[in-house]
Amino acid sequence: MIIFPAIDLFNKKAVRLYKGDYREMTVYSENPIEIARDFVAQGATHIHIVDLEGAKDGTTPNIDIVRQVANETELFVEIGGGIRNIETVEKYLSAGVGRVILGTAAVNDTEFLKSAVKQYGDKIAVGADVKDGFIAIKGWLEKSQITLEDFLSSMQEIGVKYIICTDISKDGAMSGTNLELYRTLSKKYSMNITASGGVSSLEDITKLREMNIYGAIIGKAYYIGAIDLKEALEAAR
Repeated sequence: MIIFPAIDLFNKKAVRLYKGDYREMTVYSENPIEIARDFVAQGATHIHIVDLEGAKDGTTPNIDIVRQVANETELFVEIGGGIRNIETVEKYLSAGVGRVILGTAAVNDTEFLKSAVKQYGDKIAVGADVKDGFIAIKGWLEKSQITLEDFLSSMQEIGVKYIICTDISKDGAMSGTNLELYRTLSKKYSMNITASGGVSSLEDITKLREMNIYGAIIGKAYYIGAIDLKEALEAAR
């Protein structure tokens, strides 16, 4: 299983939100590249980046930092947050990103998603952010009428290979991840599923690895020292 330590970017800083609430934001570092270098020092090979400003308004205000991480570290970079057209996909891929994550656009613009998957294949992932069983969009600010199951079935049909599934109720809450959800998804779908939201102990990581989940994202637990990244990487192996 791959561990994706995470950096959420806002105003060129590394921050975390509590349950996706922009009013509950903690700034962890003014220098995100230093955090990325620490991930490398601990042994990480992958990184998950979210541009929180991009998620709100569909722009790429933090692309310079993303480019720096991609070019100055050996990390495989995946990025999400407001990627709503092919131009933005291309912009990130030319900046050295290995995979872009489509969220709101995958829900609202199926034609764009299909064309991105056709053009870029494995370089496209889809974020399935779930709130009370339904897909949330626009930086988690809105809940759609699409159930998680319907959404994932249609993603599999379109040919999406990578899904990042976040249980919003668990995100940043340090209460453990939704193991039941990931157990169900891993049995039901053949896509590579990354667990996100509430991964806050080595036990979470061990259990996810045992159910053959593709990846796990570690965010707040790293920043507050609840998980030692080196130990997490070891547990994931």
